Amino acid sequence: MTVDDTATLATFAASGFVLLVVHNLADHVTGQTDWQADNKAAPKPDEVAAGANPHQGWSAILAHVAMYHLTMVVLGLLAWLVLPLHWSVLGVVLALVWSAATHALLDRRWPVRCLLEKTRSPKFAKLNAGGLNGMYAADQALHWLALAVSAVLLAVVQ
Repeated sequence: MTVDDTATLATFAASGFVLLVVHNLADHVTGQTDWQADNKAAPKPDEVAAGANPHQGWSAILAHVAMYHLTMVVLGLLAWLVLPLHWSVLGVVLALVWSAATHALLDRRWPVRCLLEKTRSPKFAKLNAGGLNGMYAADQALHWLALAVSAVLLAVVQ
């Protein structure tokens, strides 16, 4: 393993940790109002059939994604200032674009529900008892996967 390989791995690990901290802070404290949380999801198929606008919720999701990524930019800048992170401008832009796009898609909820149904876990998608919410757990796992891709982009794109 070369010194460059070690630096890339260290940048990936540090970037991933920073992104997970930012995600938890932005998704649960600084990057989402109650209105955004209540209104960001796409209407359910039965609601669309009953006349709901299928584009309902986009203003809420876009506002949430903007607030979330503002938190990400601020904390990412602070991390970059104090840590020897070898991020390029292109890597940062790609990581932010990937994060914003995947976050907006996942938080519409239907993609998470569809994935759980396609992977033969429809009961987990409906689970909301005993302190466990299946959709929330799956949503968070998929956000972490997307953030791992962002960490790779930050570490390898020069």
